[in-house]
Amino acid sequence: SVQRGNVCATQFHPEKSGTTGLNFLKGFLEAVENGTLSQTTPLPTNPDQHTQLVKRVVVALDVRSNDAGDLVVTKGDQYDVREKDDSEEGGATTGRGGVRNLGKPVQLAARYYTEGADEIAFLNITSFRQGVIEDMPMLQVLEEASKCIFVPLTVGGGIRSYTDPESKKVYSALEVASRYFRAGADKISIGSDAVIAAEEYYKLGMKKTGETSIETISQVYGVQAVVISIDPKRVYVSSPDGVDKKHTVVSLEDGQKGPNGEQYCWYQCTVKGGREAKDICAVTVAKAAEALGAGEIMLNCIDMDGQCNGFDHALMNAVSGAVTIPVIASSGAGCEKHFVDVFKGTGVQAALAAGMFHRKEVEIGSVKKHMEEFGIRARIIG
Repeated sequence: SVQRGNVCATQFHPEKSGTTGLNFLKGFLEAVENGTLSQTTPLPTNPDQHTQLVKRVVVALDVRSNDAGDLVVTKGDQYDVREKDDSEEGGATTGRGGVRNLGKPVQLAARYYTEGADEIAFLNITSFRQGVIEDMPMLQVLEEASKCIFVPLTVGGGIRSYTDPESKKVYSALEVASRYFRAGADKISIGSDAVIAAEEYYKLGMKKTGETSIETISQVYGVQAVVISIDPKRVYVSSPDGVDKKHTVVSLEDGQKGPNGEQYCWYQCTVKGGREAKDICAVTVAKAAEALGAGEIMLNCIDMDGQCNGFDHALMNAVSGAVTIPVIASSGAGCEKHFVDVFKGTGVQAALAAGMFHRKEVEIGSVKKHMEEFGIRARIIG
């Protein structure tokens, strides 16, 4: 959208507005074909009624290759996507079975679109080990999904500059993102590279270089196309006094206290799929990402991932209160109530779930019905 003074112009994308948008396009095309377009009349409006933005329900599909080399949708337990293995080595269980397989990416995504998902996110969770340009299976998933899904598609994983190990050709983050956009993505999600960009931003005294992945992609495709995925974990502390002032410390509710009764924590960002911790907190990264040109934050929490105990409200409030761009709550959803709780108790604009939908424990329609029952507006289909 663009704005000048009190005038704001916004694009309407019927092809990404679900059934309503498709019916809009159908009506327009039929009117053109029948020669009745000039006979249309404005719809009646009630000046006393005001529209409002609905809260969005987003479905995430973690996509990776299984041990046989097939792309599957999986789901982690605190980012571990392998089944528990009861076999023993030296008297101890290995805990490393096969990759958890919850279905095929395109078929699952199409089901979620039909059931009313407002957005769908494909997260390529092994792409940090290879480049996107040669990752044809994932690109084909996007191409096929975009043929039958008419809500926004986000794709994440490996959005960074890299050098092809064989040809030695250097691909920029913008070139990688462009390949995803051409395959059908509406938004790209940047993870590890955003943390690195944030560290550089503060190292330079909060100055932009114009060369980070966030800046280059948003300058070409717009801020609405750039989502920052933050993967923090809790660092429990008994008091805020001993914590570096650059970190935002939050107070925890009784049921959320640390293993030794710690009442406070700060959220340490991780990279490389949660395998490497950085000395920077989630709030700091979010603020830098907004300054560099991101349009949305996908806020995960490693501690809550796969636990089905609800979203981390302390984290969601800390980040949503520090930025002006939308925040998507992620990690921890296990039932309809968790969506109502996070929308009522925090400032997020959307909430994301994966496992509970994949396993058919909860339906998207029942989540939205529950939201409406508690006065939270949702987009209801049918």
